[in-house]
This record gives sequence, structure tokens and C-alpha cells, in this order.
Amino acid sequence: VNKHKPWIETSYHGIITENNDTVILDPPLVALDKDAPVPFAGEICAFKIHGQEMPFEAVVLNKTSGEGRLRAKSPIDCELQKEYTFIIQAYDCGSGPSGINWKKSHKAVVHIQVKDVNEFSPAFKESIYKATVTEGKIYDSILQVEAIDEDCSPQYSQICNYEIVTTDVPFAIDRNGNIRNTEKLNYDKQHQYEIMVTAFDCGQKHAREDVLVQVNVKPVCKPGWQDWNKRIEYKPGSGSIPLFPSIHLETCDGPVSSIHTTIELQTNYIGKGCDRETYSEKSLQKLCGASSGAIDLLPSPSATTNWTAGLLMDNNDMIFKFDGKQGAKIPDGIVPKNLTDQFTISLWMKHGPSPGLRAEKETILCNSDKTEMNRHHYALYVHNCRLVFLLRKDFDQADTFRPAEFHWKLDQICDKEWHYYVVNVEFPVVTLYMDGTTYEPYLVTNDWPIHPSHIAMQLTVGACWQGGEVTKPRFAQYFHGSLASLTIRPGKIESQKVISCLQACKEGLDINSLESLGQGVKYHFNPSQSVLVMEGDDIENINQALRKVSYINSRQFPTAGVRRLKVSSKVQCFGEDVCINIPDIDAYVMVLQANEPKITISGMDHFARPAAQFESERGVVLLPDIKIVSTVTKMEHSKDNDGANKPVVLEEMLHNLDFCDILVSGAELDPEQECLELDRSELQGKHLDATNSTAGYSIYGVDTMHNYEQVLQQIRYRNWYPSATFERKFRIKCSELNGHYTSNEFNLEVNILHSTNSNYMDHVNHVIAQPHFLQSVYHPEESISTVHNSVVPSVATVVIVICVSVLIFIIAVGVYRIRTAHQHSSTDSESNKENEMDWDDSALTITVNPMEKYEKPHRAEEESEEEDDEEEDTTSVESDESEEEEDEEEEEEVIVQKRDKQNLTRQEQLEWD
Repeated sequence: VNKHKPWIETSYHGIITENNDTVILDPPLVALDKDAPVPFAGEICAFKIHGQEMPFEAVVLNKTSGEGRLRAKSPIDCELQKEYTFIIQAYDCGSGPSGINWKKSHKAVVHIQVKDVNEFSPAFKESIYKATVTEGKIYDSILQVEAIDEDCSPQYSQICNYEIVTTDVPFAIDRNGNIRNTEKLNYDKQHQYEIMVTAFDCGQKHAREDVLVQVNVKPVCKPGWQDWNKRIEYKPGSGSIPLFPSIHLETCDGPVSSIHTTIELQTNYIGKGCDRETYSEKSLQKLCGASSGAIDLLPSPSATTNWTAGLLMDNNDMIFKFDGKQGAKIPDGIVPKNLTDQFTISLWMKHGPSPGLRAEKETILCNSDKTEMNRHHYALYVHNCRLVFLLRKDFDQADTFRPAEFHWKLDQICDKEWHYYVVNVEFPVVTLYMDGTTYEPYLVTNDWPIHPSHIAMQLTVGACWQGGEVTKPRFAQYFHGSLASLTIRPGKIESQKVISCLQACKEGLDINSLESLGQGVKYHFNPSQSVLVMEGDDIENINQALRKVSYINSRQFPTAGVRRLKVSSKVQCFGEDVCINIPDIDAYVMVLQANEPKITISGMDHFARPAAQFESERGVVLLPDIKIVSTVTKMEHSKDNDGANKPVVLEEMLHNLDFCDILVSGAELDPEQECLELDRSELQGKHLDATNSTAGYSIYGVDTMHNYEQVLQQIRYRNWYPSATFERKFRIKCSELNGHYTSNEFNLEVNILHSTNSNYMDHVNHVIAQPHFLQSVYHPEESISTVHNSVVPSVATVVIVICVSVLIFIIAVGVYRIRTAHQHSSTDSESNKENEMDWDDSALTITVNPMEKYEKPHRAEEESEEEDDEEEDTTSVESDESEEEEDEEEEEEVIVQKRDKQNLTRQEQLEWD
């Protein structure tokens, strides 16, 4: 009989290791039954677990002893569930084999904990960590990295340590993942650091992947302009290029209320203060439309302008330097004595403070007595940084005080910079223009007029001539500084427009797209556009405006070199005068060297014309087909097989010229018998002028190559006594930029064909064989001939006349004999051979005097008339045809009498049937 229930403990505690099925219980699982040892009733048949889908099962190991075991039905994962609690009961076997009347124990609580295995590695939460620090500071923590572990137990799921893998970096990390710098960082030394970090859990398992940490170093916030380049390259012909296309202002979060910025282009060391056209003063004045008649007092030294030969000079820019020991005397006749009541003095001057406490006068220009006395008639000088113009009028009708000295006090006179000065005299008013701006004299003093005398005057530059009051006349009041383009123009004054043109800079600052500057930005240029001032309230508007500031150089061949740039700024903050200090920008524009043009002159370099054409009123055109071409060579980037760059000559390059000279080679022109001529109408509508001398013809002015070609093609050579001249040689040379670029020297040879040689040979060259030493005969229809005539000594004239007379006699006898022998054949052609020569070569041999080729037209009066008539006859193609035309009465009335005279003369010379 089953009287008693089984008995088990009231609670159990168990541990199971994950991924294992064995549960270790405390106490062990054992059930007891008081009915033992009765079979069935005292035996334990089962343990049953009560709980929803518990992954465990209990099995009976021994029915008699009641020993059992708890195990997992499937692998247990701690990460899914760390512990389990459920109810267990024990069952006996009942009262018989069928298990009827079984009894169960009381309920016992089982609590099982899952033991963790370190199966997961730590993993960082982020794939990359970034931080930014300011240079020069030590941080407690720059940033914190964090890793996690998926294990379930604290031992294996907690991160116990972090470590920096990258070596030699100024950083450290603590066990909590905080990274700090171990030394002050420097932005200039390194902008960014990249370090690798790993993590360890408490089971010392390290992270499966290290993590990247980027630390950016930013400079200490310094107010100033950012993102600009110190060097800006300018290629000639580029037009306008922006100087600071990406610039912006860093204010370090200052409460800015307004900003004032000045951009200055410093060019005072380029040429005469900036890049100007380097043409001669004459060419520039012609280009600017100045009045004609300006006299250059400081020209480049030459045979005709030799008074500047002893002065210190910079050839590139026509600058004369005066060191206080030099002066130049202008020859008499260069400047008229009477300048009239209107005249202009213009010059470029660079002058510094005068040495010494009591500075002496420094003379720029002075007209004084040459001898006996020391009167200054007019002068321009500097005294104590004041510019003074002296004008002493001659005594005329009224002996009264008149304005004589005009004083200007300007800082620019002694600032050691180039300035352009123009003194316009409209007596008694004198006006000074300095760099295009008008200045009235601050002081005008009067003086008595100078009484007339017969003492000659001496005009000087750089000092004043002291002709009296000294034992020996000498220079005095020397100038210290530099002068250029000193001119005086009697009788006229210059307009403001011309003055501005003459001193205009060809380079400067510019603003692209003014309309996009915005309403809040004010700007102002100085006259030469070398200084730009901007003001605005909004920083971004100022940034945009400054990005539009550009450099421009309109010269085709600018002066290469550095142009310094300076940008200075002042910032005002709300409630404060100045809140932050903005450092200046010091940059420079590098103007690159322009490609050098090669100027080539080509055309017909040798021709001959009859003397009559040179004697005519129009003369002979020297250069009918002259051509001026300019090319430039550049290096292309395309490479040959050997890797070298190929120079390629590009097509024609168009630019201006400033002078072309046609110079005579050999002896100068004799003004009594020859000259070069050009119709002045050819210069109209062009920026050109011309001068003529016995040395040649000079055309000057800034104009296109095409206009120069047109003018050169109209220059003519005349010789109204050509008998003594057999050839003339000329050389032609052109220039751009006052000789900086010059053309090849084109040589032209002109031969003069005299009538004696050409017409006489027309009669006889078909009769005899021409000797080898005779040159080819000139034919009028040919445009170019290679005839070369040599000069004939005049002592042979008498011999030549005798020889020619004998020759004519021999020819007459020969013709008479031939006519007698062949009378029957000549009768048929009598009507059309009235003045024609008919020879039988087999019956007559004639020897021609070789001296005939070199005969000059200085024979007897009768023969001279014959030769002149024959010279006028050279327009016909053949001599036979011309003789027939001369016999016809239907010719034009203008030449009838002349040709009748020719026929009569020929019949007197040679009587033909």
C-alpha cells in the first residue's frame, strides 16, 4: 500500500556553463520515500519540471536511491538568458507496476545561473573619431573613445583598458578611453594627427579592429586675411587678372561694425614711377595729340644732338641723372630767343631733399647772359623743396613792376619719387600741373623788366651759366636728381587732356564687374589707379569686393619685373574704436617677360631707272613694294621623339612702330642737286610726322605697321643733275619702343641709267657682236635691271668725241657701199624704211670703240642735243618703231614739235635712204 509521498529539498541552486548541457545543482537532486523498501511504493519513478518551455529536463538515475540529474535539452546561450527559475516535483512508482495510486512530492524551486564564456571581442561604437584642437594648449581630454563587448558576464563584457597603437605621437589614453595631448601642438609643424587605438575587455581579449582617431590642429585664431597667394604671375596680353580670387577676412568672432581697406600697387621703382610707354617724347606727344613744335632739350646723344653726350644716362628709359657736377649747354638756334607770351615747359623729375641747412638753388632749366653780365632771363629751379619759375620780361613800352617769380610748395618735389611737371605760361598767369593736377603758385613776386642789350644768351640744363661777376664764365647752381623728357614749346600751351595723356600709367588696379559690388561697399581710386580704398559694414560684402580687385597692364610689351602689393585694413567694432588688429598683406605681381618680336623689312632691294625719271618733278619711288612683318617665337608644349620642346614661329604679330629711318649710305645727299621727298598729305589722318635732312628721311610717331608701309611707299628720290651720279645706296631700319625692338637693316641700291649708253646702243646693238666687257642694255619696259654704270673720268671727253666722229664717218661710208651693192633689194622696202638702218653683216665688219660704253654726255652742243632727244625717246619698245611713230602727223599735239626736232636731228646725224 502506497502510504507516503516522496520528499525532496524545498529549493535548489544550479550552475550551467553556456554551450554545455550539464547542470550542477546544490544540493544534489535526490528524492526520498518512507515507503521504502516496499517495491514500487518506495521507489522514485520521475522528476517533473513545471514552467513554460524550460530548456531543461530531469532524469532519474536510480529509482531505489531516488538520485536524479538535471540537464539542458539544448545548448544554453548566456547572451540570450543569464538565469532560469522553475518548479520541480518528484513522483513515486505507485502501488503496482502499472503506476496506479502514485504520489508526488511537494514543489521545490530550482534557480539556475548560466556561466559566461569569453567568446566576443570588444568593438568600438564609431568607425572613426574626429576632434579639433587649438595649437599651443594642453587638454585634459580631447575626446573619448568607447568600445563594447557582447559577452553577458561583467568579467567578459566590461572594457578594462584602452591603448594607443601608433607610436611617437604626443597623445595618451586612459582606461576610460579619454585621449589627451602630452605636449603643446603647433599648427605650422603639423596640421593633423592620425592615431590608431585598441581596447581590451577584462578577460584581456583585445578589439577585433583598431579604430582611427583624427586630431586636427587649428592655429590660434589670429584676425587677418586668409587664403591669398604672395606671388601673382602676370603674362603680357592677359588683360585684367584678379589678385585675390579666394580671399576672406577672419575676425575671430569679433563684433565687427565696419571695415576700411586700402589696396596699394607700388610701382615707383618701375621706369618713371610706373609702367608707361617708353616711346620718345616726340612720338608720345604726337600720340597724345599735343601741339607741334615741342623742342626736346634732353634728347638721346647723336651727331646732331650732342649736348647730352657728357651726361649720366639710363638708356632704357631716357633718364638723365645729375649729381651736382654736371650741366649741359643747349646750342644756339635750338630754342628761339623769343618764347612769346605763351609757352610750355614740361618734364619728368625725381628729386630728394637738398643737402645742408642752407640749400642752394638747383637749376633745372636756365637762360642767362653768356658773357659780361649775370642776368637770368627765364629759369626753372628747385629751392628748399619749392619749385620756382623765373621769367624776366624785356623792357618794352611800360617800365613797370611785373610778375617775375612764381613759387609752388609741394611735398612731392622732395619725396624722391617720379612726378610729371608742366608749366603753362600765359603771361602774366603761370599754371603748374603736377601729375595732371592743377596747382596755383602760393607766392608771386614782381620785378623790373630787363633792359635790352646785345649780350648773347646761353640756355642750359642741370645748371645755370654764370657769364659775369666771375673771372671765368662757368656753371653754377647745379641740380641733384633725375630728369627726363624735358621739352619747351614756344607759342602754345598744353591742354589738361594732353597733359593727362602724357603722364598716364599703362598699369594699375581695376575692379571686375562694378555692378556686382553691392550697395554696402564704397570704393575710391586715385588718379593713377595705383591706390584703391574700400569701405563697408558687412564682412562678406568686403570679401566679395576684394576678390574682384585685379591688376591690368595695357602695354603690349610691358616692363618685366616685380610690382609690390600692399593691403592694409582697419576694423571697428560696436562701441569701440578699434577692436582687432588686421595684419597687412605683402604680396607682389610678377610681370613676365614678353616674347620678343622679330621685325622684318622686305621688298625690292635693287633697281635701275633712266636719268630722266630722276630729273622729273615726281622723281622715282624708292620703296614701291616695301613690306614690314613682325613674328614672335614661342615654345610649344608638344614634344619631339627626343623629348625636347619645339620652338614654333607663329603667324604675323601686329604691333605699333615708333620710327622708320631711310638713311643714305656713303656720301650725304647734295642739296644742290638731289633730295628725298614725301607729300605731307600722306601723313594726314595718321599719328606720324617726318623730318628730312641730307643724311636721310625719318618718319616717327606711334602708329601701325600698315600705316608706316603706306608712307614709306610714297617716299621719292629726285636728282635734277643726275649726270654726275650713277648709283645711290640707302638703308632702311624701323623701331618699336624707341629702339628697344629694331628691324633688320634693309639695303636698297638704285642705279641711274644715262641716255648716252642706252639710246646709242639701241641703234647699233643689232649690228655688231657685243663685247664681253659691255653690260646688258637697259630696256624701258623692264621694271628691274641689272645694269651697273661706272663713273667716267672727265679727262677722256675730248678723246671720246674724236672716236665717235670717226665711227660715224666709217658707218656712213659702209652704208653707202652696201646700198650700192644691194640697190635692187632695198627699193621694195623703201616706203617703210625711211629712217631705219639696214646692214649686211657679210659685207661689212665694224669695230666699235669700247670707250663708247663709258661716254659721258659732255660732248659738243650738237651731239648733246641728239643724246637728250634720244633719252626722251626711251618710252617706246623698239627704236625702229619709235622712228616710224615720230614721222606720223597724227601724234598728240603735246609732243609733235619735240618729235619733229628729233627727226630733223637724226637726219642730220645719219642720212639713210
